Amino acid sequence: MKELLRTNDPTIIAFATSLLRGEGIDCFQLDVHMSVLEGSIGIMPRRIMVIDRDLFRARAVMRDNDIDCPS
Repeated sequence: MKELLRTNDPTIIAFATSLLRGEGIDCFQLDVHMSVLEGSIGIMPRRIMVIDRDLFRARAVMRDNDIDCPS
């Protein structure tokens, strides 16, 4: 799996996940439960991971919807 997106903003995570699922791209969120360790203050970024073969399409979906993700 490859990292597609890393952010502290839960709205971007939800939006990106919805977009990917709408395009039929499976994704997995990492670090969701880290808020227990950080006290729910939102300093630990969450990551969205996709399968290697879907990375190109997933980046295109993010780009088309103005969501910045690393290259």
